[in-house]
Amino acid sequence: MFVPRSTRFGDPRAQLLTLERWQEVKREVGRSLHLPLEAKPFLETLALQLDVRYREVLERLPHNVEVRIEVTAEGTTVNLKALEKLAETPSHSVLNTQIDARLPVLDLPELLLEIHAATGCLDAFDLASEGTSRAADIHLSVAAVLVAQACNIGLKAVAQPGSEALNLHRLAWVQQNYFRPETLDKANVRLVNYHTGLELAHKWGGGEVASADGLRFVVPVRSIYTGYNSKYFGSEKGLTLYHFVSDQFSGFHFQTVPGTLRDSLYILSGLLENKTALQIKELMSDTAGYSDVVFGLFHLLGYLFSPRLRDLEGVRWWRMDRDADYGLLDGLSKKHLVKAGQVAPHWDDILRLVASLKLGSVKAPDLMRVLAREGNLSGLGRAIAEVGRVAKTLYLLNYIDQPHYRRRIGTQLNRHEGRNSLVRTVAHGHKGQLYEKYLAGLEEQLGALGFVVNCIVVWNTRYMQAALNWLEAMGEDTLEADVARLSPLKHKHINMLGRYHFELDDLARDGHLRPLRDPESLDTFELTWED
Repeated sequence: MFVPRSTRFGDPRAQLLTLERWQEVKREVGRSLHLPLEAKPFLETLALQLDVRYREVLERLPHNVEVRIEVTAEGTTVNLKALEKLAETPSHSVLNTQIDARLPVLDLPELLLEIHAATGCLDAFDLASEGTSRAADIHLSVAAVLVAQACNIGLKAVAQPGSEALNLHRLAWVQQNYFRPETLDKANVRLVNYHTGLELAHKWGGGEVASADGLRFVVPVRSIYTGYNSKYFGSEKGLTLYHFVSDQFSGFHFQTVPGTLRDSLYILSGLLENKTALQIKELMSDTAGYSDVVFGLFHLLGYLFSPRLRDLEGVRWWRMDRDADYGLLDGLSKKHLVKAGQVAPHWDDILRLVASLKLGSVKAPDLMRVLAREGNLSGLGRAIAEVGRVAKTLYLLNYIDQPHYRRRIGTQLNRHEGRNSLVRTVAHGHKGQLYEKYLAGLEEQLGALGFVVNCIVVWNTRYMQAALNWLEAMGEDTLEADVARLSPLKHKHINMLGRYHFELDDLARDGHLRPLRDPESLDTFELTWED
């Protein structure tokens, strides 16, 4: 059931590109996504890729000590050797300790103001009707509201009656008028774009890989925007913050979902709605995020989908050539033949749908609900699923063939889990429970939380680079492998409890870095390092 002319409850099919518009852009979209306008050459290329990959993996199988194929009367099974945890090397441990000892100690409000001085990110918060004029010291008010929302402590904890910028009335007015989805988005885009230009961020990744995961919050107040799940919320209701994190540790997109979610509905959103300079090409997730339709849409849109599987038991492998002989791998897919004939009749509709997603005329979660209504795929959904079965099998072949591929997936998801821990640390008030009743308030609070965590990531990255520069100037040798394993999710040097002073010294106010700490002295270094 759909509501006519409704943005939220309307029929997503009505949001697809009109037939007239589709005819205008189909060739351009086909070229940009490297998709032919006819199904036959696409399916031929897909069949060739799958056949070649099967044979490449089969050829290396005798030398692959990480995988064991067992063929029994019950069928063929794949057993993967668990990856060993990377040991903490002495050199990495020493480097981490040296950097931690030199990171300046500061309060969270100082950190926000310092990042604003370097990036101007708080200028993105404005009144819709304000034009170019701004109230005096509005950045102090914005920073205070960010701390109150992110730390989940309320405005009274950060209000200062003697300050015009920080009195309670001013903060309430700023929260009501300056905090909107578009201002939070603009501020976060400015922050992520600044971070991706930092030298150290590129030691962690090129900004082309990301991960998606859900973080659950209990909401004990009555709200229609929450849901029950005893596993995560006990007897209360709650919601899920579904967020996307790059391989540079920055969060670039989030969605709030009532209760818990089916990850497959939302997993494309972060890529298609990404407004930052990050060029994400590969997305990683836990097992819950995948389905054949998801694999199909990722492949058609030119993205690589790389979930982490708990195990390979029960996973279906597919083939397009019924008569092909794949040796030890033959039994995996012998009974599962891709129905390529279902793709061709829907090919033009598939291209139109993919173009609509790429151009933003329809939202991925809405469309996913239509493709799979109550667990039953539509004809178009089945056609996309057939493409997805090939893409999934290509992924599975890479997964068993390349230990470094599995390692990359684990590394990125561990980074995401580390960021989740930092989110919990920042949102310490009210035992981490949210008390907003309305969707707008929940989205603003969680948006502020993600933005503040990004500020911490940016601040740490800048000062970690300064510490590395200092070590290099002192003649200390650092290994690239050790630098790549550093993390900007450190927070022991940041005070988030009890003191909320919105002041900066002259050095930090001008956008410069403050002095590094001397681990051997209570005094700080007089030497500073510029950006």
